[in-house]
Amino acid sequence: MEKIIRAIRNFQYKGILAIVVIFIWISIVLLVELAGIQYRYGKMSLPFLEKEEIVTKTASHETVTEDMLLIRDSRTVDADRVYSEFAQIFTDMKVGYRVLDVAREPLPPLDSYKTVTVLLTDLSALGNGILDLCDWVYGGGQVLLAMTPESSPHFDAIKSMLGITDVSENYTLVDSIYVSSEFMVGGGRGFVIDHPFDSGMLVRLDEARTTAYAWTDDERRVPLVWEATHGDGRFVVDNFGIYDRVMRGFFAASYSLLGDVCVYPVINASAFYLDDFPSQIPDGNSEYITRDYGTTIYDFYTNIWWPDMMNIADKYGLKYTGLAIESYDDHVDGTADAKPDTATFLNFGNMLLRMGGELGYHGYNHQPLCLANCDYNGIYDYKTWDSYQAMKVAFADLVALCDELFPDVNMQIYVPPSNLLSAEGRAMLLKEYPQIRTISGIYFEDANLDFACEQEFDVDENGVVDQPRLVSGCALTDYMQIAAISELNLHFINNHFTHPDDALDPERGAEMGWERLKARLEEYLSWLYGAAPCLRNMTGSECSAAVQRFAAVSVQTEITEDGMRLTLDHFVDEAQLMVRFNDRTPDTVSGGTLTHLTGDLYLLQAERATVTVSFKE
Repeated sequence: MEKIIRAIRNFQYKGILAIVVIFIWISIVLLVELAGIQYRYGKMSLPFLEKEEIVTKTASHETVTEDMLLIRDSRTVDADRVYSEFAQIFTDMKVGYRVLDVAREPLPPLDSYKTVTVLLTDLSALGNGILDLCDWVYGGGQVLLAMTPESSPHFDAIKSMLGITDVSENYTLVDSIYVSSEFMVGGGRGFVIDHPFDSGMLVRLDEARTTAYAWTDDERRVPLVWEATHGDGRFVVDNFGIYDRVMRGFFAASYSLLGDVCVYPVINASAFYLDDFPSQIPDGNSEYITRDYGTTIYDFYTNIWWPDMMNIADKYGLKYTGLAIESYDDHVDGTADAKPDTATFLNFGNMLLRMGGELGYHGYNHQPLCLANCDYNGIYDYKTWDSYQAMKVAFADLVALCDELFPDVNMQIYVPPSNLLSAEGRAMLLKEYPQIRTISGIYFEDANLDFACEQEFDVDENGVVDQPRLVSGCALTDYMQIAAISELNLHFINNHFTHPDDALDPERGAEMGWERLKARLEEYLSWLYGAAPCLRNMTGSECSAAVQRFAAVSVQTEITEDGMRLTLDHFVDEAQLMVRFNDRTPDTVSGGTLTHLTGDLYLLQAERATVTVSFKE
């Protein structure tokens, strides 16, 4: 041993030897990290269900007991559109209901129903049935008036029962909504309403009999959501008069005020997508990057934007899902001859994977998978693909590139460029690339385009998940902020996407500068995780696995004086449930874990198919 030590001391190239040792050590570390990438990536926190375990949301809802009466009038303007929104809300909440169309039949006896939801603005459509409804409430019934009532003799006859002491004949402007912190997750602040109009009643309430949960965020404080006791029952009134998809969570929260306890399945996931990442970094300079940093786009992406995004992920525990795009050429004939910067592509992709993130597909280029029958209505200048085969060949080139650069990494998600996808494009993807388990488009409809990839949170019989993104960018618009709180309370989900070039595009806030954009994104994240610290950070695939369980499960609730028993149909290994305790206080739980969210609202994480909760005396 002494001879070896003496030989090393006398070795004249000790400096070179030290460098060689360091390089060997670095190589070992890199190999371990690369091995770790594959291990962590393949280890989903929530795996996909097996095919025999998959149940679609519609099939799950069909097994639910119809103990709610949904009253509508098919003769009114927009009746079908409003009904379809509420049908989707109650399908997602797994609330069983029978539909009564007052244009065809009178109000039936209500003894067999636990709740009633009224989708009428003109209450005279109920005739004398309005008095029967009020008598039922007085005896303990629970009613949601989900649409702002019009002035009419029938409304005047019951307004005091709704807790109203005074009302104007004209509707008033609803341009904001302040949400009580105890009513909805993420409340305790005001939200601006996009494109406001005169949509609410100007009312005063009897404070002794009512509780207001939301009102206009101004000095008027016009009540927009309230409950009113009537005998042994209650009315809940929604007075904002906006029936678009973006308000679904407000209606769900309002419905949850009915009954002793309200329970419904949720997803419980927070996913963050990076569109066009990894991809080719644009050459040259940008006006706003030069102004603020005096550097090129490449250096900005590499040395400023991505390090900032990694720091944000570390601070909030985010798990990015990067969506690879090979080229920005406009070839649509199947000639995929791009020469990507594979070194940068590999570097960004590997760093994202090392952070516990995921990679998915965005496209060979940024041309949507649409054939000649697609019409972009002058909104986009994209081309359409020459043929099915051209789409297939180009997409195969992206798959081959990703397989080469990220071997053994299972890429399972597709996000369509600009959220445009034809039926033929979807069919091609699922036939030719069965590794794709999720297609993620958008949640909110675009009436200007026939080929926008608009989705609900659902799963098909083969297990392919539709997982729409909800909000985007760093400078979230007023509309997006309403959407965020709405979906936090309907599905308990955040699904966000952004692009590296947001800091270059003035339409996405580039004029503010990246520092301000970054601060705006952190403001959103601070609000989100401050309101819902138990929201699970997930990759796109993990979020899809959560959607599968949400779609499958339905709940049967039995309530006694001492507690409640939940029976979960199609339970596999876990279920996430929103629970509002209106007239009870929870105590001990068996079969799951209750986490307090706000007010009387809790998240129940079920660990068994049967969960019991005892009540405090």
